[in-house]
Amino acid sequence: MLSNYICALDIGSSKIASCVAQFKKKRLSSIHFECLPVKGMREGVVVDSIGLIGSVGKVLKNLKSRSGVNIKFVSVNISGQDIVTKRSRAIIPLAERGNKVITVSDMQRANEQARVLGSSLEEEIIHMIPSSYSIDSKSNIINPLGLYSHRLEVELYLVCGKLSSVQSLARVINQAGYEIKNLFFSGLATSKVVFSQGNREGLNLFCDIGSDTTEILIFKDGLLKDIQVLHFGGDDLTKGLSDALKVNFDLAEDIKRSYGIIGGINDIGLDKEILVKKSEYYKPIKQRLVAEIISSAAKNICVKIKEAVESKVALYEVNNFIITGRSILIEGFIESLENTLVIPVKLGRITNLEIISLIKENAELSGQKYLTYLTCLGMLCEALETKPLGILPLHQPAKNLILKVINRAKEVYQEYF
Repeated sequence: MLSNYICALDIGSSKIASCVAQFKKKRLSSIHFECLPVKGMREGVVVDSIGLIGSVGKVLKNLKSRSGVNIKFVSVNISGQDIVTKRSRAIIPLAERGNKVITVSDMQRANEQARVLGSSLEEEIIHMIPSSYSIDSKSNIINPLGLYSHRLEVELYLVCGKLSSVQSLARVINQAGYEIKNLFFSGLATSKVVFSQGNREGLNLFCDIGSDTTEILIFKDGLLKDIQVLHFGGDDLTKGLSDALKVNFDLAEDIKRSYGIIGGINDIGLDKEILVKKSEYYKPIKQRLVAEIISSAAKNICVKIKEAVESKVALYEVNNFIITGRSILIEGFIESLENTLVIPVKLGRITNLEIISLIKENAELSGQKYLTYLTCLGMLCEALETKPLGILPLHQPAKNLILKVINRAKEVYQEYF
């Protein structure tokens, strides 16, 4: 049974964002948000548990004060270099002779067999997604429920996290005084809130540029086909400024956000300067120089994204390319990526109508400020959503004995009538 709230915690390398949604009569009644700088994370991996415990405790304490909700359970994301993806196949017989109608239990048995075959003692399975099913005479079937066959084959796409990383994250949450209710891969959760029903058909790509990692997800007709986690992000722009201007990282970040422009360098006057504080004095820096440095670093990121995409699919086949991340708010970034990919690029926007209506009431999320909380909102959508077996993700077998009996009765009816 769903509790009267869902709390989502997005732990990144530069910030920790959270939201708590409350429900009345199974409908969203309110959402509250909180975001703070984070300590102890790098490329999705816990590098300082003490610092991260403090960050988690502080952001959730602030969220409790804002919302009045006594938070105990949280949905948490995992991403970065410790994400492992793999495919696993399994075949199960359905009947000794002839054919039988495929039931939910049959699909669950096939999925469970594929899960077991793809399991590893060093990994924790986060998502198990049926890519396709095959029966005696046909392959690439999305949902075989109700079809007749002698055997059933499934191909699962498994999204796993290294067990040590999952355990470290769980310990941090527990030490902060909370428990993990759900664990989601960041990119998959975020994609749920930006892909509308119209984006389900064809080949669709989702790209999230974080501070030190970039995630690319490839969907075909609504089903996840591939994930790439790349080791670069918005911090590469900041580091480029820091090295070239010989200023510290935090100052370079301020310069990037305040004066960063990608492209259109010749439109910036040669005499246009900005003042940056170094030690106890201010130093003038040419704004055109800042634009040149950021433009060069951004071009490098765009080329790497293109190379990563082209290693998996042909760009001309892509129906939609949706991008998120705070770095894309820099003027000219999306245009630079479009010029590199030579296909349209769309800014990720919230598509869930129920969430949109509540977001509009929150002045803190005006403009593009909602981008900070997209992963949180995606986890909220994931926790709320119930999907048919064979789409995303898998239903678990009924735990209630009465429900088991009812489900079995339905299957017998399907099989004989």
